Amino acid sequence: MRHVAVIGIGQTPVDEHWEFSLREIAGKAVMAAIQDAGIGHADGLFVGNMMSGLISKQENLGVHLADWIGLTGADTMKIESACGSGASAFRAAVLAVSSGFMDCAIAVGVEKMTENVMVETTSALATAADADYEADMGLSFVAINALVMQRYLHVYKWKHTDFANFSINAHANAVNNPNARLREPITLADYQKARMVAEPINLLDASPIGDGAAAAVLVPLSSVKFSRRPLVVVAGSATATDTIAVHSRSDPLWLTAAEKSAKSAYQQAGVSPEDIDLFELHDAFSIMSALSLEACGFAERGKGPQLALDGDIFPTGRIPITTLGGLKARGHPVGATGMYQIIEVVQQLRGEAGAAQLEKAEIGMAQNIGGSGATITTHILKKVK
Repeated sequence: MRHVAVIGIGQTPVDEHWEFSLREIAGKAVMAAIQDAGIGHADGLFVGNMMSGLISKQENLGVHLADWIGLTGADTMKIESACGSGASAFRAAVLAVSSGFMDCAIAVGVEKMTENVMVETTSALATAADADYEADMGLSFVAINALVMQRYLHVYKWKHTDFANFSINAHANAVNNPNARLREPITLADYQKARMVAEPINLLDASPIGDGAAAAVLVPLSSVKFSRRPLVVVAGSATATDTIAVHSRSDPLWLTAAEKSAKSAYQQAGVSPEDIDLFELHDAFSIMSALSLEACGFAERGKGPQLALDGDIFPTGRIPITTLGGLKARGHPVGATGMYQIIEVVQQLRGEAGAAQLEKAEIGMAQNIGGSGATITTHILKKVK
């Protein structure tokens, strides 16, 4: 297996892009990544997307996008794993290049979510849950996460306000990200008075949807003869799954797929949680931040909120998270989210995160979750010294 380098990245702002179609948004991100990489051709295009058929009425997305950007003839495919589609597309590109089947692959995540009435978008999102035993019973994703958070508060005796710093940190970091949707800081008072959505989840516990696309160009590290910036390599790539329905799990308060994929990625990269300089986790809801930190070895079981209370998740803390706003403030265009996470880790490792740049960024981790923990993909990226 060959070592894989990320040599180009591109993204669009997460916003309501009424003036652009799905392929135009994706095309902008891909062309930016191609320009950043300085390449003229790619062997394959892997498109991460969840809802193009339901929301945009467009499937066959790999060919649809390849045709638009001038990659006709390339090996293309759409990859769907709910909200984890972006990272799944990136992993497919990694495997294609590392195996030797491709010498240059592009991964892009894209979603367009804001042009439909909310009930249609909510219904489409619910297709990532168990259709028979969750969605058909009236459970939306916010309701499922609210039940998990309610149980967590009961079992581990935390208060709802103990989760406030997850949101406060994300918004503070998004202020320095020109591509973030919510670039406004919030306070504890804002969090406490936010409108309740599904108790105990309020509006500031939940991430906003949006339109957006993010892309990366991957090649064998051995093929890179010169680079004008620090090189970033994929040191670990792993996916694991759990039951699709939360109620089918032996422990609904433990992300088994996160634990398994993180352990595999750590082993591949030859690192441990103590070596990770930043963690772009999947904070679709604040409860998921706590569960992810615990499952990945950054906190003991039931102690995730303590990292937020102690400031360990802040840019100057022990394990900075959501360094450019995360899902909570950058926004969550579901099929694109995993690719935004990858691009933001690359920005930090290259030293290109602007005012959001961390003092130390040599090893970064990104973890993308599909469904309520059903599919979880973990990537570890390293800066080549």
